[in-house]
Amino acid sequence: MRSPAKTGTDWELDFYSRPILQEDGRKRWELLITTTPPAFGDGSLFQFVRCCPSGEVNSLWLAAALNEAVADAESQGWGRPLRLRCWRSSMRTMVQRAAAELDLEMIASRRTYALLDWLTEREQLVYPQEKGFMAGPLAPPPATVPAPPVPLPEAAQGDAWSWAALPAGLLREAKSWPMDFSGLIPVPDDIDDDASVPGLRLFSQSRALAVAGWLGGLEPVRLMLDRRQLVLEAGQDDRWLVSDLEANAANDIDMAFTKAREQVKGLQFIAIQTNPEEQSFAGFWMMRDVPML
Repeated sequence: MRSPAKTGTDWELDFYSRPILQEDGRKRWELLITTTPPAFGDGSLFQFVRCCPSGEVNSLWLAAALNEAVADAESQGWGRPLRLRCWRSSMRTMVQRAAAELDLEMIASRRTYALLDWLTEREQLVYPQEKGFMAGPLAPPPATVPAPPVPLPEAAQGDAWSWAALPAGLLREAKSWPMDFSGLIPVPDDIDDDASVPGLRLFSQSRALAVAGWLGGLEPVRLMLDRRQLVLEAGQDDRWLVSDLEANAANDIDMAFTKAREQVKGLQFIAIQTNPEEQSFAGFWMMRDVPML
């Protein structure tokens, strides 16, 4: 049995076709589930894989498979999931119906970094070894034509913001930082402590806690540059305009993102504070810029 500390975790789910052509001429459908790893811990995960007959791709089959996954997890000491994150917008309705059958809370979110790493691993190492493998990308991105970013609502805007960077080694200690809202993820062991992680610091003297609470409900996924606009992607397909940028600032941020993808696997952060001198955080989120997003 696993320790009680491993129970009650979030799950990340993908139910979709794979690049494997079966004997009936249809693509294989596969359910993948993994626990969301804690930001600090031994890194062990519960993982669940089931293939779905091509003629049974529906919420009934998925609900039965989810029930099997819950039983399997409980038998290993993991317990039921606290929340179930679905990263593909095209599968949202089906997953939501299946989750409702088991009274599981589903969140439409691409904040599924462990799942995406697992998908990449299977694309590179597992599927090419299967009979009927079709060479090509694993799957299209969840939104082929991104929606234009929407300005942050006034209630979520701070008094000021600044671009910043933190060493990866410091982020490894983030669990001990004073913060009201947070979303921490593991810093991979092979990233050097001195490597620079880019991020955004947002300041609000009177409303920092309210801004942090609002941002936490968005499921922040990643920061990105869209021409000369700094954009926060969140949920499944939400895009929020943080700020318009001058040319020099846009170039500097673009270089920081590129360097992060190369050196720290796309790690990023957002910090909400009352002022630049404050040592505590109203909110702090770590994110990753993953190619499959």
